[in-house]
Amino acid sequence: MTPSQSINGALRKVPAWTVYIVGAVYAVWQFWRALNQIGPYLVEPINVLERAYGEVGLQLMVLGLLVTPLRKWTGVNLLKFRRAIGVTAFFFVLAHFLVFAILDVQSLGRVWTEIVKRPYVTVGMVSFMMMIPLVVTSNNLSVRKIGTAAWRKLHKLTYLAAILGVVHYLWLVKGFQIEPIVYAVVVAVLLLARVRKWKQVATDARGAA
Repeated sequence: MTPSQSINGALRKVPAWTVYIVGAVYAVWQFWRALNQIGPYLVEPINVLERAYGEVGLQLMVLGLLVTPLRKWTGVNLLKFRRAIGVTAFFFVLAHFLVFAILDVQSLGRVWTEIVKRPYVTVGMVSFMMMIPLVVTSNNLSVRKIGTAAWRKLHKLTYLAAILGVVHYLWLVKGFQIEPIVYAVVVAVLLLARVRKWKQVATDARGAA
């Protein structure tokens, strides 16, 4: 038995809803640490919590994009977790926004001012807005109602949302930091691989016609 088969065998025993439980527990734990100013939350807990939620959201977005390539390149199959990963990513990004809006700027008017005034906030908000139709349609009923082909086209927004999320992060950080650059490289590689696949599918379709 190969390592990937062993991993897949273990993953089959883990229900997909485990992702939601782990995500919720982690989010609450981080909030509790911020509330009590523990560890990294000793100084500027609101800003640190805002950043922590945003980073996890972006990490999960990238992980969601990695599901198909990971199965192709290594044989490890996370497909049954992909929907849960995407929905959990959205809720961490939502938590990131809520900490920013409610605990940081504390004013709807100031939220709008920040979105208009600061380009990195604008980009982040556009990414967040793109995730809303994705999470709303992340269910079997939506697939049946809008059709598989249209649903797949809509969910290509995942790549654009991830790109804008990375741009938001790169724009936000100060100085040279390797983590957002790693995300940018990973997303770029995944996007190029996906574009190549889309072109190949289009070519094959024209050939078959």
